[in-house]
Parts: sequence; C-alpha cells; structure tokens
Amino acid sequence: MSPRAWALGTLAVLVVALVVTVALVTPWQRPPAPRADQLAALRDFPAEQLTRARAFRSALRPGGWAALLVGLLVALLLGLTPLGARLIELAGRPFGGHWVARALLGGLAVLLVADLVTLPFAAWRQQVLLRYGLSTNTWGAWTVDLLKSYALSAVVGVVALLGFWTVVRLAPRWWWTFGAAGAAGLVALLSFVLPVLVEPVFNRFTPLPDGPLRAEVMSMAARDGVPVRDVLVADASRRTRAVNAYVSGFGPTRRVVVYDTLLREATPAEVTSVVAHELSHARHRDVLAGTVTGALGAAAAVVALYLVGSAGPLLRLAGVDSIRDPRAFGLLVALVTVVGAVATPAQAAISRRVEARADAHALALTGDPATFEAMQRRLAGANLADPDPPRWEYLHSASHPSTVERIAAARAYARKAGR
Repeated sequence: MSPRAWALGTLAVLVVALVVTVALVTPWQRPPAPRADQLAALRDFPAEQLTRARAFRSALRPGGWAALLVGLLVALLLGLTPLGARLIELAGRPFGGHWVARALLGGLAVLLVADLVTLPFAAWRQQVLLRYGLSTNTWGAWTVDLLKSYALSAVVGVVALLGFWTVVRLAPRWWWTFGAAGAAGLVALLSFVLPVLVEPVFNRFTPLPDGPLRAEVMSMAARDGVPVRDVLVADASRRTRAVNAYVSGFGPTRRVVVYDTLLREATPAEVTSVVAHELSHARHRDVLAGTVTGALGAAAAVVALYLVGSAGPLLRLAGVDSIRDPRAFGLLVALVTVVGAVATPAQAAISRRVEARADAHALALTGDPATFEAMQRRLAGANLADPDPPRWEYLHSASHPSTVERIAAARAYARKAGR
C-alpha cells in the first residue's frame, strides 16, 4: 500500500483507540445536582457578591473572546495565505535559507507572531484582575512571568521543530509515523517533567508543615488507598488572591499542591475537603488518563496533518509545494488551531464530569457535606466566580461544574445520607 493508505489506516486505528479510551476513563454518570437545589443555593448568595462576580466576569469576557477570535484569524492568515511561508523564508534568509534556519527561526517566528497579536488581550486581563483586586502581581512581575513563559515555549519549540523537520527530511514519505510516535512521547514526557522542572520556574513549593492538618491529610490519603509522595504549598500569593489546589504528575512525580492563599483563607476542615477532592484525581489516575488520551490525540493529529496538509488546494493557499517544506509550518499551525477550537467544548464537557466525580469522592471520603458547601462558597467568593454562569459560556469552556451545581450535589448527598 502507499504511505497515504497506511496513514489512513493508522489514523482510523488511533481515532478508535482514542474514542475507546475516552469512553472507558470518563465517568459518564454524574452525581445528582437537582436544579431546584441549584436555584435555592443561588438565592442564598449575597446580592452584592453576585453583582461583583458577574461584573468581574463581564469585564474579562470581551478580552477573552477577542483573544480566541484574533488568535484563530491570525493562525488562518499565516496558514491559508502565503504570508506564513514568506515570514519563514525571511527568517531563514540571513543563513542562506538553510532548512534548519527556516525550521527553527521561521517556526519560532510564526509562533511568536501568533503570541504577540494576543498580548494586548493578556494585558487587558491583567488590568481587570488588578482592578478587582484578584491579582497581586505588579506589571514588572507580570512581564517577567510572560518572558519566562516565552522562554519555556521557545525551548520546547526548538526541540519539537528540529525533531519534526529532521524526521521529515530523513523519511520524506513516512515521516508521519515517526512524527506521531514523537508527539505521543513528548506528551508523556511533559507529564513527568512539568511538575519537577517547569512548575518551580513560576512558583516556590514547600512541604505542608508538620501539624494536625498535615497529619489529617496524610491519614486521609492512607484511608483512601492513595500513595501521595508529598503535599506541597505553592506561594501563589505572590501573584493572586485566588484560592486553589491541584494534583499534578504521576508515579514518582505525583504531588498534591495547595495554594498558600487557601491555607490562609480557609479553615482546616475546608482545606481537608479540597484535598479530598484532589485525592480523587490521584485515586482514579486522572493525570495518567489525561496523558494517555493526550498522547493518542497528538499522534492522531500528526497523521491527520499529513493527510489534510497534503491536499493540493491547501498547499496552494499556503504558497508551498509540499507539506515537507519548512515554509508549510504556518499551514500546520492553522490546522492545529482550528482543531483545538472545535475540540474545546468536548474537552470541557469531559473535564466537568471528571471534576464532578472528584466532588462526589470528596463528599464520601470526608462525610461532611456542610464543610464542602462552605468551601464552595469560599472558593466562589475568593475567586470572584459567577456561581451560575451563562449556559453558552459554561458549555463552551467550563472545566468544572458551576458553584451552584456543586452545592446542589452536596445537598443531594446530605439528603441521601440522612444528614
């Protein structure tokens, strides 16, 4: 068979594997959260808190949506017109147009342009966060974080671009096979190295001090059968007044991280409730599941790029003769951006179900729905969250159940448990 036929077969296998994996790891049954309980919970919020939270979200909304739209339009402009190819060619010209210069400098130039056009909207967001008192970052510190992000992206970009175009040159007909394997491997590698190498670039982490809270957290993890390497405290207060916690890594790099703002604002019982939620992610191997689905998706994306990117009309629009030409990188970025935009609602829906399962796990593990509800109210207040956001926005990008959904789930659990 021809390479294209093999690619079609491989893509079919990868898509089936991805669908099956998502079907198996996604908790399709959500705990009950009756709408009547949601509306009752919404009525319990102070009117001034709702007004402030919704004003804050309304202030963020134009910049957020404009960033998505402008980012998409710029990606299409760089990929579906000769502009991207010309930019890459220009970046490589001082080095005689060598393919390495085009692949690295040209590729980074395309990515940088895509980032720079949305930079004003990132500044808009920072201004809103400062105005509402949610950000503690100065403009100088914000700029340093931005430069750190660009530097890390450049390092990863150099590795990915050089590896990709080297494979393309060494195996011009079968590059997609090695590219798919490399993309999957990169996703898996980043899941390991991000917690220990990248996260410390932006925050300092210290172990949760010995005391009743740490003892309770470790005891709860043991009762839950979850091996936790450590519970760390992030110095998030350097940037924000928001409260949060998360779990990252798996295997030897797994750790539960709580913001120092959470320890400062919440009661020990509320912190325990949040950690119980995070233990669910470890118990159900959510990070590992996300890594596997991400690796399969990345591999499928590479094969799809080979098939779609080789289409004559698209190549002519991009002003290149072959997808193997480094000048075609803009076309690849455009295709990836479109797929990402289309996939966002599906990814958000899956994430909401995973987070709802974690909420149910926390309720069962602590047996304390009253503290769970109090913590959700504190999270909403500290993070200026809209407890019941617009439905269209919720369906498009909400990664967690709404606050009123989480409170309703706690009340339904309390009734079932006779509490």
